[in-house]
Amino acid sequence: MKLLLRWVLNAGVLLLISQYLSGIEVSGWYAAFITALVLGLVNAVIRPILFFFTLPINILTLGLFTFVINGFLFWFVGTVVEGFSVAGFWPAFWGALIMGVFNWIVSSMLKN
Repeated sequence: MKLLLRWVLNAGVLLLISQYLSGIEVSGWYAAFITALVLGLVNAVIRPILFFFTLPINILTLGLFTFVINGFLFWFVGTVVEGFSVAGFWPAFWGALIMGVFNWIVSSMLKN
């Protein structure tokens, strides 16, 4: 049940981000649900691999390179999912940052 709730909330946040952040467009709820699903899969599968291979850079930047990885993955999902588009790296960076903060808040609320 928590997974379904998290999926719906992430889709809603994607729609809100597209309304307030220029450069990110979501065509509707269906595209938002598919994007949230693909973004979750990419973060679960590809992100740890990229994090492992960029570990030396991440150590040198004291973990700040993780934000760059998240931005590129957000941008990558924008190229893969139809109905979800990201105009460039900086909208992807800010969109990934907002999604990360939102997911952190939701995770802390759903623990209890």
